[in-house]
Amino acid sequence: MEDVLIPLIVVPVIFIGLPWVIFHYITKWKTAATLTDGDEKLLDELHEAARRLDDRLCTIERIMTAENPNWRQQCLPGREREQRLLVDDE
Repeated sequence: MEDVLIPLIVVPVIFIGLPWVIFHYITKWKTAATLTDGDEKLLDELHEAARRLDDRLCTIERIMTAENPNWRQQCLPGREREQRLLVDDE
């Protein structure tokens, strides 16, 4: 009886159970790798915020250049303290 019972259990487990578990987790991994609607909305909002900040920075740079065309060179590291716009101690 044991000679028949063990192969009847082992064969379905190997050929049905094991592939089912493998394909089940493959499907779970594929669905988890996609972005949810909330993730896509958050990415869109962050992209829009980054674009607005970039526009603001360009506007500030244009204003600074109009007021002082050499402001970029004065802010570079390695300049003497007297020539820099921002001093570290202030």
